Order: sequence, then structure tokens, then C-alpha cells
Amino acid sequence: MNITNDNKNIDENATLLLVDDDEDFLTALASAMRKRGFSVTLANSAETAYEIAKNEAPEFAVVDLKMSGNSGLVLVRQLASLDAGTKIVVLTGYASIATAIEAIKLGATHYLAKPVDADEIVAAFARQSGDADIELSRNPLSVDRLEWEHIQRVLAENDGNISATARSLNMHRRTLQRKLGKKPSLNPTINE
Repeated sequence: MNITNDNKNIDENATLLLVDDDEDFLTALASAMRKRGFSVTLANSAETAYEIAKNEAPEFAVVDLKMSGNSGLVLVRQLASLDAGTKIVVLTGYASIATAIEAIKLGATHYLAKPVDADEIVAAFARQSGDADIELSRNPLSVDRLEWEHIQRVLAENDGNISATARSLNMHRRTLQRKLGKKPSLNPTINE
């Protein structure tokens, strides 16, 4: 069976490395991707995934952005350095413009915000280019969202190190952690 999206075939038994520290999500996604014809290998950390990939680089990888230990961005760079042909989709519950840009710069094929389903991931693997017809927002980002984006950019510049990021932002580490725990909406709410 071939999986087809945007005229791109994904061969049956294509190797897929799934990396996430949420065991339940990882197990459910693995089952769904096996049903779609992938030969799936699981890892619950970036470090474990890199060791697996060093032995045999996968054709495809799904990498969670935020994990204990190394971040998904570190793993994206490592996987791309092992095999530039590996198609990598980054998943995150903490979507930001800064991390999306960094993921793509480091070698990711696509970036998706959780929750996501297996069909969206397969479609992301098949995409060859951007979508010029994507709907553009009419509202500017909220001040909270702009702050979030700035924090995410500085966090990426400091390789995910919270303490270094707090120092760079001249902010107490606990304040930064609290802000990172609150994800603002993309657009301000308008009360009429």
C-alpha cells in the first residue's frame, strides 16, 4: 500500500522514528502510523532517539519539541546532520513563531501544533512547499502573545536553557517558568 498526499507517495514500511516523552501519546500515534504502513520505532527522549538514528537513519521522524533532557530542536539538528533526506515533523503543545522558524532552519520539514492526528502528520511529510493560500489573520498579535514569542526566541537562542534565558531577559527564573506555563491566545479578544 502506498500513502499518497499532494502527489507524493510514501512507501509501505517506510521507517519512522517517533519521539515524545508522553508514553500514552507515543503508543497511540505509533499504532495509527503502523496502520498507515510505516515501520515504527519509538523513543521517549531526544538522547535515545539520536542513538537509535545513529545506527540507521529513519526516512521519517516525528519529534516532540519539549521533552526532558535535550529539546526536540537539538534532535532535529542531529537527525538532519545524520541524513539530510530524513523528513522531520516537529510537534508541540507550545507553538510559537520563533520555535517554528528554528525547527525549519535546523532541518524540519514541517511544524504542527498539538493536538494533531496521524493523517495531518502524513500530509505534512508529503508537503513539498508552503501554502500561499493560507488564511491570513486580520488581527494583530496580543501583547501577551508578542511577549510569548519574544521569550520563545530568546529561549531558542539559549538552546532551551531556562536559567540562561532568564538572565538574558533580566527576569527571575521562576517568573520565566510561570510565563512559559501560560500559553497566550494568538489574537486579542474583542469585547463588544
